[in-house]
Amino acid sequence: MPFSQMPTRDTDSLSLWHPYTQMQDMPAPLEVVGGTGARMTLAGGETLLDATCSWWCMIHGYGHPRLVAAIQQQAAELCHVMLGGIRHRPAKELAEALVRVTPEGLNHVFFSDSGSVGMEVAMKMAVQYQQQRKDRDDTRGRTRMLSLMKAYHGDTAGCMAVCDPEEGMHSLFADFLPRHHFAPAPTAGFSASRDEVADDISALRACLETHQHEIAALLMEPLLQAAGGLNMYSPYYLEAARELCDEFGIVLIFDEVATGFGRTGKMFACEHANVSPDIMVLSKGLTGGYLGHAATLAQSHIFHAFDGEDANSAFMHGPTFMGNPLACRVALESLAVFEEENYLGKIAELNQLLRDTLLNFSHPAIRDVRVLGATAVIEVHDASSLAGAQAHARELGVWLRPFGRWLYTMPAYITSPQDLRQITHAMTSYFETLEQ
Repeated sequence: MPFSQMPTRDTDSLSLWHPYTQMQDMPAPLEVVGGTGARMTLAGGETLLDATCSWWCMIHGYGHPRLVAAIQQQAAELCHVMLGGIRHRPAKELAEALVRVTPEGLNHVFFSDSGSVGMEVAMKMAVQYQQQRKDRDDTRGRTRMLSLMKAYHGDTAGCMAVCDPEEGMHSLFADFLPRHHFAPAPTAGFSASRDEVADDISALRACLETHQHEIAALLMEPLLQAAGGLNMYSPYYLEAARELCDEFGIVLIFDEVATGFGRTGKMFACEHANVSPDIMVLSKGLTGGYLGHAATLAQSHIFHAFDGEDANSAFMHGPTFMGNPLACRVALESLAVFEEENYLGKIAELNQLLRDTLLNFSHPAIRDVRVLGATAVIEVHDASSLAGAQAHARELGVWLRPFGRWLYTMPAYITSPQDLRQITHAMTSYFETLEQ
């Protein structure tokens, strides 16, 4: 049956289970049949400007000719081969490219197939590193993570355990998950002074001092806690985290799944603080959103802790589709487009327009408006205020997907100024309807 003739929600068998959705009450889902640039095309011919970048990954938009051609060309050569004892040129070249563009010291690349798995790899790597490191003998019992409140790192079991345990979406699994430690979420905003960040840093230090003998790694989404409420915080906090991890012998892991590849205005969010983590995780924009893939990068002191004559000291992890040639090839092309077409310049222009159109907007229902790089969010006091926001945006030709108290946009970097104004108008004009 052609996709355009698929049954609607009222008559289908619910064979397709949608994410984060109460299927019993779900309206008929939109049937997307294609897309060009920043717009999706629906089965009936309607087009919608995608303000969410398809969960923040389609940084080049839909149907980008260079990315499509890269996948087609690679498919004609080699679609997949295991990396166990085998390598291929796209994986080798992508590893070299990532070492080149990421912060100094991240010299070793381990591939996997999604951001959540990439974070699982990072946590597992940190724990084994602490058991095998040769520079100190007080780390053998360090098997717990220190995460931040408001954190979101993925939906796999290990990742759920380091997401915010109170306001996150995984409370149902509390008795199933391992117990880790949590520091308060940073409260000083991106532009805060060093003095204004002092309380946040003191709270982090207190957690490390209390639990240092249990903690293998501190993990955080640098500067932008995305799915936990788009909390934006100061680069000074990253500087302090680096210093504290060095002081206590703790691995610093940056989850740049959402923030990497320009989302905060720099290639990687940690560059705002000129800080290199011990381990960094990348996904989403890695392939421009065209295929699922992730990379966990490590510094050399992490990598060489796995050296030894004992085979069991090797890193025992190996996703089937790690280093998939199609994903590696399109990731290489995505990076080439990013660099050759000055995407950081495009992001700066998007940032200025977001600031101009949103930062001074106010309404009684609104608690705060924040902008960082190519990300903007309107936070309301009560989630019920956003009940009609998605339908309103669609009437204006825009796809928005608010969650909780947050109405946000993370547009594709190729979004034109005119299209971005259409997005921000859909966001602000919605609040005018609340007064009617």
